[in-house]
Amino acid sequence: MTSPRARLQSQLAAPLPEHPELVLVTDLDGTLLGGPSEERRGFYRWLAEQRERVLHVFCTGRDLGAIAQVLGDDEPLGRAAPHLVIGDVGCTVACGASLLPIPLAVDPIEQRWQALEPRLRTLLEGRPGLELQPMSSNRRLAFYVDLDQFDLGLIPVLEAEGATVVMSDNRYFDVLPGGVDKGSTLLSLLGWLEADHTTVVTAGDTLNDLAMFETGLKGVMVGNAEPALVEQLPRLSGVYHAQGHGCQGIAEGLRHFGFGHLMA
Repeated sequence: MTSPRARLQSQLAAPLPEHPELVLVTDLDGTLLGGPSEERRGFYRWLAEQRERVLHVFCTGRDLGAIAQVLGDDEPLGRAAPHLVIGDVGCTVACGASLLPIPLAVDPIEQRWQALEPRLRTLLEGRPGLELQPMSSNRRLAFYVDLDQFDLGLIPVLEAEGATVVMSDNRYFDVLPGGVDKGSTLLSLLGWLEADHTTVVTAGDTLNDLAMFETGLKGVMVGNAEPALVEQLPRLSGVYHAQGHGCQGIAEGLRHFGFGHLMA
C-alpha cells in the first residue's frame, strides 16, 4: 500500500527532504516578510542552505497569485520558494515549486465549499462595512471590513450556516468552509507528510495565525504581533512570544525551542 507521504510526493513537482530535522511553518506578511532587509536576507540565505534539513511551509492568507508575486519581489533578497504552501487562510494547499494545488489536500475543502458558497453570498451581499478584496480567492470569501459599520451579529448567522469566520488585523474578514483554517489544514498536511509533531515550529503575527497556535504545536509569536493576538498568549501552551520582529523573531523562537544547532 502506498504511504501517505508517497501519495503526497506524487502530486508535487519537486522532491521533499527525506528526513527533515525541522518543519518550519511561517506566515508571510509581518512574519517571514517582516524585519529589516539585512535580517531577512540572512534568514533567507539560511533557509536556502538548509533545504534538506528544514522543510519550509508558507501558511498565509494570500492566494497563489499573490504568493507568486512575493516570490518574485523578494528574489533579490535570496529567498527560495518553500517546499509547500498553505494559502487562502487554509483553503488552498499547493506545491512550493510549481504553486499548483495539491488535489489530495484541496479536493475535500472544495467539495465542502461548493455546497456552502451560494448561501453565504446571499447572506453577505450588500452588507455595510464589507468590501470584497480584489483578489482571486479560492474556497473562501475575502473582504476588507470596516468595524465601525459592520454588524458583528452576522458572524453567528454565518457560523450557523456552516462557515468559519476569521478576522485579523482589524481589516481582514474571511469566510471559510466550516472547520477549515490555517490550523486544521496544517494538521491535515502534517498527516500526509507523516511528520513528527515535535519537529514542527509555526510562526505568525495576526489573528488568522491563532488557529496555528491552537494546534498544540510549537509556535513563535513574533515581536510585532497584533495586540489582539498577544492577548491570547496566556492560554496558548507551547507558544513563545519573541522580542524580535519578523525574521529576527522567527530565528529567536527557533533557538528558544532548541533548533539553534541548525543555525550555527
